[in-house]
Amino acid sequence: MSNYLALADFKNAWMFNRNDVGVSGDDKALIKPMTEFRATQLWKQLISKQVDHPDFFKKGDWPFNVTNWQESGDWEALFDSEHASLPEQILEHLDWDENTVVYYCVDQKTVIETQWAVFKRCWKAFLFMDDGSLLVGKKRQQAVQFLSNGTFQIGVRSAL
Repeated sequence: MSNYLALADFKNAWMFNRNDVGVSGDDKALIKPMTEFRATQLWKQLISKQVDHPDFFKKGDWPFNVTNWQESGDWEALFDSEHASLPEQILEHLDWDENTVVYYCVDQKTVIETQWAVFKRCWKAFLFMDDGSLLVGKKRQQAVQFLSNGTFQIGVRSAL
């Protein structure tokens, strides 16, 4: 049994097929939505054992702890512009190697795995799901949360 869905079978594949975000075929091949079973496992391992969506974080969930978040900024202005790269604060905070495995965690059932280089190129497509989604790296402590009001917060993931 595979841990991944084909991108074409992913319910939100449309995000990566929009002409205005320009995700290349090579990048699409590296965007791997997880099966619901695998997404749930990873969510409980890295995000929360208690809740299934960012709206419901509570005491005991590392994203709920305000001391884990260092600063915030605006992503929406860059998203709506011709500017292609992520906000500078995020790039400075996530000093990861290009091939670092990253997880874009939308909710307990929706997690997408890719590489840091791919996320950086395709971030505008990912952010069509911005309802508190978390970006975390495999074996990395840094984290970013993207909020639907057009802001983000950067911080450090603590152990569950």
